[in-house]
Amino acid sequence: MATKDATVADLQKQFEESSAVLLTEYRGLTVSEMRSLRNSIREHATYAVAKNTLTKIAANKAGIDAFDDELNGPSAIAFVHGDTVAVAKALRDFAKANPLLVIKAGYFDGKPLTAAEVGKLADLESREVLLAKAAGAMKASLIGAAQLFNALPAKAARGFGALQEKQDA
Repeated sequence: MATKDATVADLQKQFEESSAVLLTEYRGLTVSEMRSLRNSIREHATYAVAKNTLTKIAANKAGIDAFDDELNGPSAIAFVHGDTVAVAKALRDFAKANPLLVIKAGYFDGKPLTAAEVGKLADLESREVLLAKAAGAMKASLIGAAQLFNALPAKAARGFGALQEKQDA
C-alpha cells in the first residue's frame, strides 16, 4: 500500500510540474523500441509506464480528468518539461515507424486534447523556426521603415532641386 501511495504521489507531482502530458498505448512494443522512444524524447520529456488505476488517481488529484476514459490497456505517459511540439512530433514520427504505438490523448495549457489535436500540435513548426520567422518579419519591417525614412529626405531634395530649376528658368 505504501508503494502505491508513493507511486501516486510521484505521478501527481509529475502531472503538476509538466507543461503538457501526452497519453499513449504501447501494446506490442519491444523493450528496445521503448528505449528508442524514450531516447527520442528525453531532452523535452520523461516517458513513464504506470498502472491505469494509479495514473487515474494521480491525474485526478492533480486536477486532470481528461484521461479517465482513455486509461485502458497498456498506457504510458509522456510528461513534457520542455518543447511540447517537439515531443508531439517525436511521438507522431515514432508511431508512423512503429504502428503499435498509439497516441490516445493529451493535456496541454489546462485543456484536454484528443489524439487528432495532438497530431495538429505535432504539425506546428518548432519554436526555433517560429522565432526565426518572427525575427525575419521584424527585420523586413525595419528595413522597410529605414527605406521610407531614407526616401523622405531624398524626395524633398529632388523637390527642392526641381523648384530651383524652375526658378532659374
